[in-house]
Amino acid sequence: MRFGNLLRRSWLALPAAAVLPLTLFAGSAAPLAPAHQRAFSLPPIKHVWVIDLENEGYAQSFGTPSADPYLAVTLRHEGALLTNYFAIGHDSADNYIAQISGQAPDTATQNDCGVWTPFTPANHIEPPYHQLVGNGCVYPASIPTLGSQLSGAKLSWKAYLQDMGNDPARDKTVQTPAGPACGHPVTGAADLTEGAEPADQYATRHEGFMYFKSVTGNQAYCDAHVLSFQPLLADLSKESSTPNFSWISPNLCNDGHDAPCVTGDPGGLAEINAFLTLWVPQIMASPAYKDNGLIMITFDEGSDSRACCGEVTGVGPSHPNVAQPGMPGPGGGDVGMVLLSKFIRPGTVSTADYNHYSALRTIEDIFRLSHLGDATMPQVKSFAADVFTRAR
Repeated sequence: MRFGNLLRRSWLALPAAAVLPLTLFAGSAAPLAPAHQRAFSLPPIKHVWVIDLENEGYAQSFGTPSADPYLAVTLRHEGALLTNYFAIGHDSADNYIAQISGQAPDTATQNDCGVWTPFTPANHIEPPYHQLVGNGCVYPASIPTLGSQLSGAKLSWKAYLQDMGNDPARDKTVQTPAGPACGHPVTGAADLTEGAEPADQYATRHEGFMYFKSVTGNQAYCDAHVLSFQPLLADLSKESSTPNFSWISPNLCNDGHDAPCVTGDPGGLAEINAFLTLWVPQIMASPAYKDNGLIMITFDEGSDSRACCGEVTGVGPSHPNVAQPGMPGPGGGDVGMVLLSKFIRPGTVSTADYNHYSALRTIEDIFRLSHLGDATMPQVKSFAADVFTRAR
């Protein structure tokens, strides 16, 4: 969604920041460091699900609980709420790309890649954060993703993209025994999934893996990892068929992007609430979730251009292609995040600064992978004892 449209939406005041427990003292000893700064070892999480929603800042989603009570009340009280969790840019595509690769925005991804232009072979990597310099939408096979990392570590992963392949002419999907797979525009051509159809509301720009030749360059590999929702319930039915990492993107109505939807449904937060009410219990009831699972629910971008965690205005090594990742500012605004796991005490609230690169870094740490792109920045921290608050 265009950032200019977001600015016209009414703002509600943020609720007062939740207060973390006060530092503890042992006699006259110095106080402990804040929880997110202490030495910490992540719990033994085996399966991670990321559910990404659309275009709501913290004030809209968590600050107006009557609009989405399942997310803003029920789930936040069952798990952990991150009140200062930030998107990294505007519009959509650059956030989704960053979440699975650590690659920062360029002009084309900021504008949602209406035409799928490739990076040229002459593009070089900018140290120290391994950013590909240039402007394009289709990253060469040399640029890895979280999926590449997981495959290299012999771990399983899948992206489940609702409605993908309902109309194969829109996204060039192929049919596999598991259903439609690997739907994305042809390199150099227009993205026909920018708008919704009544029977097909899939949007390529609302997931990141399709922008990388390291995924799409091998058809069999892409077909095995990027799927519609058709196999999701069957995959959840057994731990052995549930991937170690699952990315879940609802369609343009259920992710809240469209309001109203092309089908006549209301869209927005009402549709988000209905989608989560249906699908989160399915995941939580799965054998894989019960065996040390973690669910992360957030939004791609918010309603302003605030940032944290090293994102600043001005071209630099962490974003060499644009001066302002958030277009009128350094970031994508505070969007918040809810996390659910048996390793999280219900009602946990963290006010620590995190962003999409923090989530990527945390997932990489869970699976003992190296850090990609801007997830390597020293200001970017993994989720720690302020989030994972329950004893193992």
